Amino acid sequence: MTSEPTTPGKHRLERSLAAMAGTTVGLAVLAIIALLIGSAAGLDLSGGFWVVVLVIPLIALPIGLLLIIAFIIVSGVRRSRESSSRQS
Repeated sequence: MTSEPTTPGKHRLERSLAAMAGTTVGLAVLAIIALLIGSAAGLDLSGGFWVVVLVIPLIALPIGLLLIIAFIIVSGVRRSRESSSRQS
């Protein structure tokens, strides 16, 4: 069994989607942790900076989910193309 050499840009889209999804979900998790710490400390979460921190998970989690779905689709298409080209 021989392994095919991979070109540097062969899976660039998959790496980009994975990085964007991880970053987006990570940012949302950090915002949730900050909200938990802020509310446990008894801070007023109804003003200024905290409103932005409160909205970040509401936007970032759905976007992260869409990026994960796109990653799965792109990966599946690539694998099916590779398997069909090997059989031919």
